[in-house]
Amino acid sequence: MLHQPYRSFSETAASYIEHGGDRRYLPRIIDHFKDRALVSIHPFDIYQMAESFYPNAINATRNRQALTPARAVMIHGYERGWCSYIKLRRFRQDPPKRKSPAAPVWLHAFIRQCERDRLHHVAAIVLFMSQTGARVSEAVRLLWAQVDLEGRTALLLKTKTSVNSRRYLTDELVTRLRKLRGDAAADDHVFRYTCRHSVNERIKAVCARAEISYKSSHACGRHSFATNAMDNGIDIKSTMQAGDWRSVEVFLGTYVHPRQNAGRMVADRFNAYQFGADI
Repeated sequence: MLHQPYRSFSETAASYIEHGGDRRYLPRIIDHFKDRALVSIHPFDIYQMAESFYPNAINATRNRQALTPARAVMIHGYERGWCSYIKLRRFRQDPPKRKSPAAPVWLHAFIRQCERDRLHHVAAIVLFMSQTGARVSEAVRLLWAQVDLEGRTALLLKTKTSVNSRRYLTDELVTRLRKLRGDAAADDHVFRYTCRHSVNERIKAVCARAEISYKSSHACGRHSFATNAMDNGIDIKSTMQAGDWRSVEVFLGTYVHPRQNAGRMVADRFNAYQFGADI
């Protein structure tokens, strides 16, 4: 049997990248392990590397930018028969803090301030995101050619899921868009913005003048859409389909908020039904 020479981490990483691996966080890790033999690298070595790179970072960052890419290279080496399988426990992560979406009363106060400031395009883009579930990146890319005011739809091109998505417009939104349209050309941006950062800066300024809490474009848009749709009785599956969510796990973990006194609410609903003869 021919002797199999030890492969180095850098050599394995090069093979991993060549075969389609993600190289985003790898350069620094490759420079750390360099030509060290793959078989000599143990989980403790990778944990130490992660902690030395990100001494003040949260564990989620260490997992994403150190453990995950290093593990991917080690698994690639295992699949090529260059080392044994390695098990890495992830650094323990605290659950993400739930962000509060924009409630209808917040949206009303925000739109009212936009009207006072004559920022009609700002009001329109926030309403568009909150009533269609569009991401801010999709809203700023929207062109008039993709809007059908007669059919009351907007077509979002090249969304995060890489599939075009049709969204349906409310009467209020159609009315506002008609006023915005004017003599705009088909290839003009509907909401004038081309950068999501500009949208958030404008939202922050309006919130300050309205003396309401700041909500990011995601909180007052996509997050608001999901929460308010379900609060209005729309089921989870229909809400996900309308807003083009693909991951049930992400949707439930991020957008579904348990209500207070849930047990009493369920009992009261059951009280509305007669399940048998009177006792």
